[in-house]
Amino acid sequence: MSLKPTFREGEADFNVPAAGKPCKTWYKVYGTLPHPQHTPLVVLHGGPGATHEYLDILSELTRLFDVPVIIYDQLGNGRSTHLQEKNGDTDFWTVQLFVDELHNLLNHLNIHDKYDLLGQSWGGMLAAEFAVRQPKGLRKLVIADSPASMGLWVEAANVLRKELPQDVQDALNKHEEAGTTADPEYIAATNEFYKRHLCRVDPMPKPLTDALEWTEKDPTVYFTMNGPNEFHITGSLKTWSVIDRLHNIQATTLLINGRYDEAQDSVVEPFFQNIPKVRWIQFADSAHVPQLEETERFMEVVWAFLRG
Repeated sequence: MSLKPTFREGEADFNVPAAGKPCKTWYKVYGTLPHPQHTPLVVLHGGPGATHEYLDILSELTRLFDVPVIIYDQLGNGRSTHLQEKNGDTDFWTVQLFVDELHNLLNHLNIHDKYDLLGQSWGGMLAAEFAVRQPKGLRKLVIADSPASMGLWVEAANVLRKELPQDVQDALNKHEEAGTTADPEYIAATNEFYKRHLCRVDPMPKPLTDALEWTEKDPTVYFTMNGPNEFHITGSLKTWSVIDRLHNIQATTLLINGRYDEAQDSVVEPFFQNIPKVRWIQFADSAHVPQLEETERFMEVVWAFLRG
């Protein structure tokens, strides 16, 4: 069994006056910074309000190809500063807050002049928001399993829901109408959706369950920005879209999704149509987390793109 590459952990001070207390972003660096040959890859996790564990597998790029990989927990969860007192505060939990946090981390690590970026799910939405601002130093961009708009995401989810067994659909509809989305019956029905469209590996890999458990322990960010789950969107991102700004992305971009993904082709298509330099690869045996479902191919695809 191969060993993981060496890594170091750290914390970046993040000045957020509206937080009312000192904030820190926890991060992990695999490999060597600065690297004499390879551009570092910064990885953005999903949620919003999940954590890094299910993307830790990206350290395979370090082990196999010596690429420095930076993974971090975004503000509000995991090992970074929690702000449960900001629950429901949509003026605080904004896209711009997380864009600012990424800039802050790049500066802290002294890599702002040259880096690649990979965002998964919400992380891809954040990566797109970051890239349309044309930041200096962004070389290549990977958007994995992400929608270009939440309106399209909800439309796709509604189609997928209609393919569920009728009793599962009925349970979802009943509890959403009643506002009882914490009911065990609703959670069980949600898990049926996740088995098909979040991760098709059974049992679900521990890194993914670990990240989801963090969201359960502190749902502040997830509930405020997203809502109860991946397909019932009630939070501040409900009307989010980046479509009309995608033409501003200058970085060469790779799009990834799975055949059974929550991020169906319809939600990825606007990225492909509007980003000037873009390619798109789909994973035939994956849902929403191809890095865990088809790990070997995922690493090969990402590495081929980065070294391009």
